[in-house]
Amino acid sequence: MALLPILCYPDPKLHTVAKPVTRFDEALKTKIADMFETMYEAKGIGLAATQVDFHERLIVLDVSETKDQPLVVINPTIVSASSQHIVGEEGCLSVPGIYDEVERAQTVEIAYLDEQGQSKRLVAHDLLSICIQHEMDHLMGRVFVEYLSPLKRNRIKTKMIKAQREAARS
Repeated sequence: MALLPILCYPDPKLHTVAKPVTRFDEALKTKIADMFETMYEAKGIGLAATQVDFHERLIVLDVSETKDQPLVVINPTIVSASSQHIVGEEGCLSVPGIYDEVERAQTVEIAYLDEQGQSKRLVAHDLLSICIQHEMDHLMGRVFVEYLSPLKRNRIKTKMIKAQREAARS
């Protein structure tokens, strides 16, 4: 297993729309293992393949307190979303140190494939629902800061560019 570099906003690669996974082979299993290792090391609860510059429709998640409930979601589609919404503070491994409120459906039902390519369905509520929607946005080339006002988004972009320049100098 290996830690993967996480793309940071405003990297244009974060806006790449991911293609469906078509091969369920050892290379995919390795990528999944590397993504989990990267997510856990970064103290995240979800990671989309887009964030590690792998542009296929693959998400790894673990919203459990004990980090022992890994979930692999491949080629997800939202089957239904509740009309009831919740506003929660979101962060992102691609936008480190930035948190803001985003409105999402409280419950979503998704259809997806597991790591063996088997069809699955899942009804997710609250934090898991939010996490799934957030990661699915990445697969569509969207970062959570795009839900914020243009003023907030520009401030975050400026802050991220400055932090990346400072990191490159050290």
